[in-house]
This record gives sequence, C-alpha cells and structure tokens, in this order.
Amino acid sequence: MKRSSNPNTGPAAAAGTDAANTGAGKRRGRMQALALAAALCCLGALLGFGAALEGYSHRLHPPGLLGADGIAHAAAFNLLGFVVPGLLLAVVAWRLRERLRSAGAMARIGAWLWCLSALAWAAQGGLALDPTDLDAPASRLHATAWMLWWLAFVAGAALLAIGARGLQAWRGLISVEVLSGALVLVAVLGADIGVLPAPIAQRLALLIWLVAYVATARGERPGN
Repeated sequence: MKRSSNPNTGPAAAAGTDAANTGAGKRRGRMQALALAAALCCLGALLGFGAALEGYSHRLHPPGLLGADGIAHAAAFNLLGFVVPGLLLAVVAWRLRERLRSAGAMARIGAWLWCLSALAWAAQGGLALDPTDLDAPASRLHATAWMLWWLAFVAGAALLAIGARGLQAWRGLISVEVLSGALVLVAVLGADIGVLPAPIAQRLALLIWLVAYVATARGERPGN
C-alpha cells in the first residue's frame, strides 16, 4: 500500500491537531473560570457589603454608594466589587480579541471595546463617589467611568455580532451579543427617562453585562 507523502495528513498531523485542540480547550477553560470568578466576586461583593451596611437598599441606592467616601468598608468593596472583576474581565476580553483574529477588524475592535468596558468598571473602584456632593469632581469622574462602561459595552457587542457572523463556531453567540447590548441600552435609557428606577436599572445592566462575558467565554470553540 502506498503511503501518503502529504505532510498535512496521516497520524502525525492528526496528533498535532488533537494537541492544538487540547491546548485551545484548556485556554478556553481558563477564560471561562476567569469570567465566572469575576461575576461571582462582583455579585458577592454587592450582596455581601450591601447586607452589612445598615440602611442600604438595593431598590433605592446605587452600587457605587457602597464604595463612597466615608462608607464603612468602602475600600474593600471597591476592590472586590469593581477593581478585581473589571481586571479579570479585561483579560477575558483581551483573549477574545486574540481568538477572533480570523473574524476581521470589526470583531477585534468589538473585543477591544469590551476590554475598555471592563477597565472602565475597574476604574470606578478608584473613583469613589462623594455621597455628600454628587456634583463634586470625584462624583463626576465616577459617573464618567460608569457612562464609558456601558457605552463601550453596547458598541462592542454590536461590532462583535457583526464581525463574528462569518465564523461558524461563533454564530450561536451572535444572539447573545445583540441581546445583551440591546438590554443594557434599554436599562440605561429606561432609567434616564424615568421608566425604571435608576438603582434597579443599574443592577439589571450589571447582571446582563456579567452574563454576556461569561456566555461569550463559554462559547469559544477551538479552531475558529
């Protein structure tokens, strides 16, 4: 029997493909773990510190109040609620950009914007609110980081959905990107026009944001 002379076929090539898929699967698993750890850290901090602060209500107060100047354990909340989750999700978005090399510029820019969104979330931990003066420079900077957070996420979700539509392995996630971006936009605008209470809208937007990162990390497939 004549053996194939094609170096891209045969047991050696198959072994190389299996090894590459195994390595990609391990990297995907690490990104899944990072995204889930970020979500649990953020939500755990919000619920835990919120329960510990007397008089705090998730229906009445913004998440940033837990890290405001003069609030008990504010530094710990800012670290666990903003900085750590934001940095972890920035790593997830950075890896997403690398995995979308073949998807074109729009998808990569979308991943960059998701990285920027995650960094803007982390920045809120270093820009604490002034609870006595919401027009103070510190409060304005915090609000600016919040606005950058959701704007970068919504724009990035749209670009990711458009740019990744040609990749078979990512088609199932296009709906995740479109739906999450649209829901965050609706929540934020709903609060602006008074349809939703701002604290509720902020928490809905945060939850959707976290779910989108976790779902996108879980949806990565080797070989795309």
